[in-house]
Amino acid sequence: MGRYLLRRLLLLLPVMWGVSTLVFLLIHLTPGDPVEVMLGEAALPAAREALRQSLRLDRPLPEQYLFFLHGLVTGDLGTSLFSREPVFARLLQALPATAELAVAGLGMALMIAVPLGTVAAVRRGSGLDHGSRFVALLGVSVPNFVLAPLLILAFAIELNWLPVSGRGGLGHLVLPALTLGMAFAGILSRMVRASLLEVLGQDYIRAARAKGLSERRVILRHGLMASVIPVITIVGLQFGALLSGAIITETIFAWPGLGRLTLQAIQARDYPLVQGCVLVISFGYVLVNTATDLLYAYVDPRIRYE
Repeated sequence: MGRYLLRRLLLLLPVMWGVSTLVFLLIHLTPGDPVEVMLGEAALPAAREALRQSLRLDRPLPEQYLFFLHGLVTGDLGTSLFSREPVFARLLQALPATAELAVAGLGMALMIAVPLGTVAAVRRGSGLDHGSRFVALLGVSVPNFVLAPLLILAFAIELNWLPVSGRGGLGHLVLPALTLGMAFAGILSRMVRASLLEVLGQDYIRAARAKGLSERRVILRHGLMASVIPVITIVGLQFGALLSGAIITETIFAWPGLGRLTLQAIQARDYPLVQGCVLVISFGYVLVNTATDLLYAYVDPRIRYE
């Protein structure tokens, strides 16, 4: 396991370098002059030149790339043009809120999807199965920007159970986590159902039943545990997507996280801050997928031997 872990961590370094290079190229090779976009067409030439020098955009592209890599290694991602704070400090302020929301959204999705998918698989063809699949389809079909206002109207305005926006106690987390987790729950419940149905048809499941084990133990102990690998795949991929998908949810609920910060940076034309936000979201996606690979090896030892 130690060698497998070391190999995966070593492979992580070129992936991170490739992602950072891609982000740099996408930002710097986009058509148009970023200085003109940030200052507007009416800006004085002296102001444009000063901003271009402060961003090092007057240097050749290879030199800009070297400055970018050096800043990435040392944690110096530049200074926000809007707040005049270091970009790295702004990212550190926003990242815990996004991580909290993503973990809560994942937990909400698992609490909905695992029981729903399990019941659908065990009661295949019944009304519960059709109902669970309808709920899954509804969760996938309704976008965040539609679901969030509906939840606010129902639970915050009509029932007055939960706060509308902001980050505070547990009550502030429920609605944005539910909004973020519903689409994930729809995808995950269908995967749990399909994977569990495949496992329940195996010979060792029939043998466990023939030994006299209770149906609950057969399903929970032998069925769900054996069907966990495909589910882990979806969880890993979707959890990375939660980091980028939180932009809409955080904006609607005024959640002070990375997604809302990214949108504010785009609106303010804060070039260094946009680059930092995109980098953190990209790195988060890569790290989550690497953690998923390591979890594979822990759950199924055959993977690390391969």
